[in-house]
Amino acid sequence: MALDNKLGLTSSADLAREEERISKKKAIELFENGILDKLEPGKFSSLQAIHKYLFEEIYDFAGQIRSVNLSKGNFRFAPVMYLESALNNIDKMPQSTFDEIIEKYVEMNIAHPFREGNGRSTRIWLDHILKNEIGKVVDWSKVDKEDYLLAMERSPIKDIEIKHLLKNALTDEVNSREVYMKGIDHSYYYEGYTTFKAEEL
Repeated sequence: MALDNKLGLTSSADLAREEERISKKKAIELFENGILDKLEPGKFSSLQAIHKYLFEEIYDFAGQIRSVNLSKGNFRFAPVMYLESALNNIDKMPQSTFDEIIEKYVEMNIAHPFREGNGRSTRIWLDHILKNEIGKVVDWSKVDKEDYLLAMERSPIKDIEIKHLLKNALTDEVNSREVYMKGIDHSYYYEGYTTFKAEEL
Protein backbone atom coordinates (compact mmCIF):
# COMPACT_ATOMS: atom_id res chain seq x y z
CA MET A 1 0.00 0.00 0.00
CA ALA A 2 1.18 3.48 -0.85
CA LEU A 3 1.34 6.32 1.69
CA ASP A 4 -1.61 8.72 1.50
CA ASN A 5 -0.72 11.24 -1.18
CA LYS A 6 -2.13 14.19 -3.09
CA LEU A 7 -1.60 12.42 -6.41
CA GLY A 8 -4.26 9.79 -5.65
CA LEU A 9 -1.80 6.95 -6.28
CA THR A 10 -2.41 3.60 -4.56
CA SER A 11 0.57 1.66 -5.91
CA SER A 12 3.77 2.17 -3.88
CA ALA A 13 5.86 1.63 -7.05
CA ASP A 14 3.92 4.32 -8.93
CA LEU A 15 4.19 6.66 -5.96
CA ALA A 16 7.94 6.11 -5.63
CA ARG A 17 8.38 6.93 -9.32
CA GLU A 18 6.30 10.10 -9.20
CA GLU A 19 7.80 11.14 -5.87
CA GLU A 20 11.25 10.89 -7.36
CA ARG A 21 10.38 12.78 -10.54
CA ILE A 22 8.63 15.65 -8.74
CA SER A 23 11.03 15.99 -5.80
CA LYS A 24 14.06 15.89 -8.10
CA LYS A 25 12.55 18.68 -10.23
CA LYS A 26 11.90 20.70 -7.06
CA ALA A 27 15.45 20.03 -5.82
CA ILE A 28 16.83 21.55 -9.02
CA GLU A 29 14.64 24.64 -8.39
CA LEU A 30 15.97 24.90 -4.82
CA PHE A 31 19.49 25.15 -6.22
CA GLU A 32 18.89 27.24 -9.34
CA ASN A 33 16.50 29.79 -7.82
CA GLY A 34 18.80 30.58 -4.87
CA ILE A 35 16.22 29.40 -2.32
CA LEU A 36 18.86 27.49 -0.33
CA ASP A 37 20.97 30.66 -0.03
CA LYS A 38 18.20 32.30 1.99
CA LEU A 39 18.08 29.52 4.62
CA GLU A 40 20.05 29.55 7.86
CA PRO A 41 22.60 26.71 7.79
CA GLY A 42 22.15 23.93 10.35
CA LYS A 43 18.72 24.90 11.67
CA PHE A 44 15.81 22.47 11.76
CA SER A 45 13.60 25.24 10.36
CA SER A 46 15.80 25.18 7.23
CA LEU A 47 15.44 21.40 6.93
CA GLN A 48 11.67 21.83 7.28
CA ALA A 49 11.69 24.40 4.47
CA ILE A 50 13.70 22.05 2.23
CA HIS A 51 11.38 19.12 2.96
CA LYS A 52 8.25 21.21 2.39
CA TYR A 53 9.57 22.51 -0.93
CA LEU A 54 10.50 19.03 -2.18
CA PHE A 55 7.31 17.24 -1.17
CA GLU A 56 4.42 19.72 -0.86
CA GLU A 57 2.95 18.66 -4.21
CA ILE A 58 2.91 15.04 -3.05
CA TYR A 59 2.16 14.85 0.69
CA ASP A 60 0.02 16.82 3.13
CA PHE A 61 2.71 16.24 5.78
CA ALA A 62 5.48 17.98 3.80
CA GLY A 63 7.61 19.99 6.25
CA GLN A 64 5.70 18.66 9.27
CA ILE A 65 7.23 16.73 12.17
CA ARG A 66 6.07 13.11 12.05
CA SER A 67 3.42 11.83 14.46
CA VAL A 68 4.31 8.12 14.14
CA ASN A 69 7.27 6.12 15.44
CA LEU A 70 9.60 4.84 12.70
CA SER A 71 12.24 2.13 12.45
CA LYS A 72 14.43 0.74 9.69
CA GLY A 73 15.60 -2.84 10.09
CA ASN A 74 16.57 -3.18 13.75
CA PHE A 75 17.15 0.54 14.22
CA ARG A 76 14.51 2.71 15.88
CA PHE A 77 14.56 6.42 15.17
CA ALA A 78 13.83 8.96 17.92
CA PRO A 79 10.44 8.25 19.56
CA VAL A 80 7.75 10.84 18.75
CA MET A 81 7.45 11.87 22.42
CA TYR A 82 11.12 12.99 22.48
CA LEU A 83 11.37 14.28 18.92
CA GLU A 84 10.82 18.02 19.47
CA SER A 85 13.29 18.03 22.36
CA ALA A 86 15.86 16.19 20.19
CA LEU A 87 15.41 18.72 17.36
CA ASN A 88 15.88 21.65 19.76
CA ASN A 89 19.13 20.07 20.98
CA ILE A 90 20.34 19.51 17.41
CA ASP A 91 19.69 23.20 16.61
CA LYS A 92 22.10 24.13 19.41
CA MET A 93 24.91 21.78 18.35
CA PRO A 94 28.11 23.48 17.10
CA GLN A 95 28.91 23.31 13.37
CA SER A 96 32.16 25.17 12.80
CA THR A 97 34.32 22.14 11.85
CA PHE A 98 33.83 19.14 9.57
CA ASP A 99 33.60 16.76 12.56
CA GLU A 100 30.99 18.92 14.29
CA ILE A 101 28.90 19.14 11.12
CA ILE A 102 28.90 15.36 10.60
CA GLU A 103 28.02 14.81 14.28
CA LYS A 104 25.04 17.11 13.74
CA TYR A 105 24.07 15.22 10.56
CA VAL A 106 24.21 11.90 12.43
CA GLU A 107 21.95 13.26 15.17
CA MET A 108 19.46 14.55 12.60
CA ASN A 109 19.42 11.12 10.95
CA ILE A 110 18.62 9.53 14.33
CA ALA A 111 15.83 12.10 14.82
CA HIS A 112 14.41 11.30 11.35
CA PRO A 113 11.85 14.08 11.75
CA PHE A 114 9.58 13.38 8.76
CA ARG A 115 7.28 10.55 7.79
CA GLU A 116 9.04 10.12 4.43
CA GLY A 117 11.85 11.81 2.47
CA ASN A 118 14.34 12.25 5.33
CA GLY A 119 17.41 11.06 3.42
CA ARG A 120 17.00 13.40 0.47
CA SER A 121 16.16 16.46 2.55
CA THR A 122 18.89 15.87 5.12
CA ARG A 123 21.63 15.36 2.52
CA ILE A 124 20.74 18.71 0.92
CA TRP A 125 20.70 20.23 4.44
CA LEU A 126 24.13 18.71 5.18
CA ASP A 127 25.71 20.09 2.01
CA HIS A 128 24.19 23.50 2.78
CA ILE A 129 25.95 23.52 6.18
CA LEU A 130 29.26 22.30 4.73
CA LYS A 131 29.16 24.91 1.96
CA ASN A 132 28.50 27.78 4.35
CA GLU A 133 30.78 26.72 7.20
CA ILE A 134 33.85 25.17 5.54
CA GLY A 135 33.47 25.94 1.82
CA LYS A 136 33.05 22.30 0.77
CA VAL A 137 30.27 19.91 -0.25
CA VAL A 138 30.11 16.14 -0.63
CA ASP A 139 30.54 14.68 -4.11
CA TRP A 140 28.05 11.87 -3.51
CA SER A 141 29.18 10.00 -6.63
CA LYS A 142 32.38 9.20 -4.70
CA VAL A 143 30.47 7.63 -1.79
CA ASP A 144 29.87 3.89 -2.11
CA LYS A 145 26.24 2.97 -1.41
CA GLU A 146 26.88 -0.07 0.80
CA ASP A 147 29.67 1.62 2.75
CA TYR A 148 27.43 4.65 3.35
CA LEU A 149 24.42 2.63 4.52
CA LEU A 150 26.54 0.53 6.90
CA ALA A 151 28.39 3.59 8.23
CA MET A 152 25.09 5.45 8.84
CA GLU A 153 23.65 2.37 10.59
CA ARG A 154 26.64 2.27 12.95
CA SER A 155 27.01 6.06 13.30
CA PRO A 156 24.92 6.45 16.51
CA ILE A 157 27.49 4.26 18.29
CA LYS A 158 30.61 5.07 16.28
CA ASP A 159 30.71 7.96 13.80
CA ILE A 160 34.34 7.56 12.70
CA GLU A 161 33.36 5.55 9.60
CA ILE A 162 30.84 8.05 8.23
CA LYS A 163 33.28 10.90 8.92
CA HIS A 164 36.04 9.07 7.02
CA LEU A 165 33.73 8.21 4.11
CA LEU A 166 32.37 11.72 3.65
CA LYS A 167 35.69 13.48 4.26
CA ASN A 168 37.23 11.55 1.36
CA ALA A 169 34.39 12.68 -0.90
CA LEU A 170 34.60 16.43 -0.16
CA THR A 171 35.00 18.88 -3.03
CA ASP A 172 35.29 22.66 -3.17
CA GLU A 173 32.97 22.80 -6.22
CA VAL A 174 30.24 24.26 -4.03
CA ASN A 175 28.46 26.16 -6.81
CA SER A 176 28.50 23.34 -9.36
CA ARG A 177 25.06 22.25 -10.51
CA GLU A 178 26.63 18.98 -11.71
CA VAL A 179 28.01 18.14 -8.25
CA TYR A 180 24.69 19.13 -6.63
CA MET A 181 22.80 16.90 -9.08
CA LYS A 182 25.06 13.95 -8.24
CA GLY A 183 23.79 14.34 -4.69
CA ILE A 184 20.20 14.38 -5.87
CA ASP A 185 20.73 11.38 -8.16
CA HIS A 186 22.48 9.44 -5.45
CA SER A 187 19.77 10.09 -2.90
CA TYR A 188 17.50 7.76 -4.89
CA TYR A 189 20.29 5.27 -5.33
CA TYR A 190 20.69 5.14 -1.53
CA GLU A 191 16.96 4.89 -0.91
CA GLY A 192 16.33 2.19 -3.49
CA TYR A 193 14.39 4.06 -6.18
CA THR A 194 14.84 4.04 -9.92
CA THR A 195 16.38 7.27 -11.12
CA PHE A 196 15.52 9.93 -13.66
CA LYS A 197 18.29 11.94 -15.27
CA ALA A 198 17.91 15.71 -14.94
CA GLU A 199 17.22 16.09 -18.66
CA GLU A 200 14.20 13.74 -18.42
CA LEU A 201 12.38 16.04 -15.98
